[in-house]
Amino acid sequence: MATASLAGSCKRGGKVSYPVSQVLRTLEEFDVEEQTSGALQSQYPNIKVVHSAVKELKADEQTLITEDGTQYRYEQLCVCAGARPRLIVEGNPYVLGIRDTDSARTFQQHLARARRVLVVGNGGIALELVYEMESCEVVWAIKDKSIGNAYFDAGAAEFLIPQLKAEKPPPPLTCKRMKYTTDRGAGWEDGRLGSALGPDWHEGMNLRAAHEISRCVHIEAECEVRRVLLHQEFMALNVSASFVHEEGKDSATSDPVEWPVYAELTSGKIFGCDLIVSATGVFPNVEPFVSGNNFTLGEDGGLKVDDHMRTSVRDVYAAGDVCTAGWTPSPHWQQMRLWTQARQMGWYAAKCMAADRLGETIEMDFCFELFAHVTKFFNYKVILLGKYNAQGLGTDHELLLRCTKGREYVKVVMQGGRMMGAVLLGETDLEETFENLILNQMDLSSFREDLLDPNVDIEDYFD
Repeated sequence: MATASLAGSCKRGGKVSYPVSQVLRTLEEFDVEEQTSGALQSQYPNIKVVHSAVKELKADEQTLITEDGTQYRYEQLCVCAGARPRLIVEGNPYVLGIRDTDSARTFQQHLARARRVLVVGNGGIALELVYEMESCEVVWAIKDKSIGNAYFDAGAAEFLIPQLKAEKPPPPLTCKRMKYTTDRGAGWEDGRLGSALGPDWHEGMNLRAAHEISRCVHIEAECEVRRVLLHQEFMALNVSASFVHEEGKDSATSDPVEWPVYAELTSGKIFGCDLIVSATGVFPNVEPFVSGNNFTLGEDGGLKVDDHMRTSVRDVYAAGDVCTAGWTPSPHWQQMRLWTQARQMGWYAAKCMAADRLGETIEMDFCFELFAHVTKFFNYKVILLGKYNAQGLGTDHELLLRCTKGREYVKVVMQGGRMMGAVLLGETDLEETFENLILNQMDLSSFREDLLDPNVDIEDYFD
């Protein structure tokens, strides 16, 4: 019997980051590049990559069965099956979800012929897509009042919106991407998803459509998609579709162009387009594992894990998007299905599995003390720390703001004179100082007026 770690329920391996740059104690940046799974096995002889999806888990017998019927016995199992897109419509050829590099390439092929694209959703994928797409009209439907609601407030959204009309800087000359994949064999094109997109997924991809028009983004806020109509279904309704000017504004004038697909929004408007991108979140990929087993699930459908990444089933662990943190979190940490957290969870789960086999105790990893995430939106560096949107703080908090148009946006969340979270857009150089202030919970009441004063070097202040 051998210890088994499950990389996913799909026919390909997961991505591995390299190299890793330590930005803060709780924050890392990394590049990604593609390699075959054979390279992984060559580098680590104790690893065997199995090219098959999971059919069934018999936890009572500690046996995993793959789709080709092979049975694998295990002593310990770690489920890292990720998540799948939450599509607004299943089975519609004009509705795409973007989750892995293959689905991103499919989108790229469709975009090359597109005149107008409807993007539905307000998360990271939607933010990146809307900014990166060129030479086509973009209608962006969001259910919130402002863009990027999961990451920042309305003030930060207003700071970013001018970038949708500004000239984009030239792309980077090189882009590393490390992703271990399997060879494409029979049954590859069966619709299964691979590992999730990395933080730089759109770099190096041509996201330009076929039409020579300036950037044209129209935002439809506080609405969702009521239904999706094919061309024939729309024509049978005998109604008019909304028209979008190049300035990104809709018009009372009906759209004279015929489109292959239409989306009716809850606002009552109907937009025709060539393609709909559904970027409305993900479902944890738990189906092959829960049937016949006594797993406890979180409210979001993930496998609930304790502070040692153990599920409710003996000797079965879980990490990444497939799991739901079931422990009492640190006051400054919350789970989000992000690449950074998936990597941290996987690394910590491996340590926990080894410690349990050896009968050793292990402390909760320091990365779970403070939520920290670094990314880039609209060509601005974005760093989120702690309760950056005042999550769970109620009304008993205050916000400190500093904004320099076109350069930086800084928001600090304070409660009881102590810093609880922060949003940093642009090159602020404040992340290390703010990380320390959140972690050590120093009373900052007497420094309140100086915290965001650009004339005060607070790094020296709190050194």
